[in-house]
Amino acid sequence: MVELARAAPLRNTAPALLDFSHFPLHRATLPNGLRVVVHVDRRLPLVAVNLWYHVGSKNERPGRTGFAHLFEHMLFQGSAHVDTNGHFRHLQGVGGVANGSTWYDRTNYYETVPANCLDLALWLESDRMGFLLEALDQRKLDNQRDVVLNERRQTVDNRPYGRPYERLFELLVPPDHPYNWPVIGRAEDVAAATLDDVREFFRTWYRPANAVLTLAGDLEPEAAVAAVEKWFGDLPKAPLPARPARPLPPLAEPIRETVTDEVRLPRIYAAFRTPRFGAAEWDAGALLAALLADGRTSRLYRDLVWERQLAQEAGAFLYPTEELGVFVAFATARPGVEPARLAAELRKHLDAAASSADELDLQRARNRTLRGVWEALETLDERADRLSMHATFFDRPEGAWEEAGRYAALSAGELAEFAGSYLGAERGVELTVLPRSEAP
Repeated sequence: MVELARAAPLRNTAPALLDFSHFPLHRATLPNGLRVVVHVDRRLPLVAVNLWYHVGSKNERPGRTGFAHLFEHMLFQGSAHVDTNGHFRHLQGVGGVANGSTWYDRTNYYETVPANCLDLALWLESDRMGFLLEALDQRKLDNQRDVVLNERRQTVDNRPYGRPYERLFELLVPPDHPYNWPVIGRAEDVAAATLDDVREFFRTWYRPANAVLTLAGDLEPEAAVAAVEKWFGDLPKAPLPARPARPLPPLAEPIRETVTDEVRLPRIYAAFRTPRFGAAEWDAGALLAALLADGRTSRLYRDLVWERQLAQEAGAFLYPTEELGVFVAFATARPGVEPARLAAELRKHLDAAASSADELDLQRARNRTLRGVWEALETLDERADRLSMHATFFDRPEGAWEEAGRYAALSAGELAEFAGSYLGAERGVELTVLPRSEAP
């Protein structure tokens, strides 16, 4: 029997109705390496099943990109004991919902089902983990490859300002770094993928030891782990490839580039490398992004959009990526505003962020950020996803309960220190997007 351990309780960092740290949280590891997290919340007769594979687009290589995202599609095309689209049909038949997503650092699959249907969800996930390749054939690959290529056309190639986001990463990191290529993959690589290519990718990464399975909801921990053992325990253990550290030298000089796109208005992007997701500095950067651009009272919106009307819109965000963070600020020019002027004004805001933040601005940003964290934790499926994330990246699922406390404890000085250390003009990329009709 797999040993079941209960995580230590944590200090309350949220309002009473939003504090989940007192709900039982248990952990176990199967002999084949599958890590299991069980979060008990009996307020609704539901169970969220959330399976994270620690593989994403960063585990691909140049010339063979897009495989992680392709498998997000392939895993819904049937396995040895489930026919094509049977995953959805079985779950919908009991009132459940399911989906999946892909990122640079992980791929996840998730279902929410009535509590008495937990075995169904576990059977479906175990069958595609252990027996997908038996049902994989050229017809399914061709079909889903066409779906992915069409998705790329819709979301990147034919979408205004779609391609420039990819260009930012290409400029920030060298061609052999795994964040250089997009999660969805490059069209020529997806088109060239062979059946042998995708089978090898699956064998390498879709293994129990490379996965975290979180169950959250109305369940008994011992019975839940026993059910996981029943459905996943006989899947073989296999070693995983090494994950070599890939440190990056600093940018030798600031990078400036202008591109054209099928857009009506110019847009300015400023992008920077930062510490990775999970580092204390990352939290400060995420809160600074909220201070700069979350809501109409934020600095960028208030100044550039509302008061001086230089921009149609403005934004800032920090990618939650595992090997390094990427901070992006942008502004879209109003008609008649010169891109160079808007770029200079955006730069002034980033420079000003290195000074201590106004306390009212900081409090607004903190409140909006905490609201987002608490709203996410209100639903079982999102709670399970955050537990899987913290277990996968840090081997601490209880870190999901600590996010709000970390943001609440940040000071104005820490935000200023982040801006001064990582957002300097000499450390970043400035990308200007011009309408093709206005290009020189």
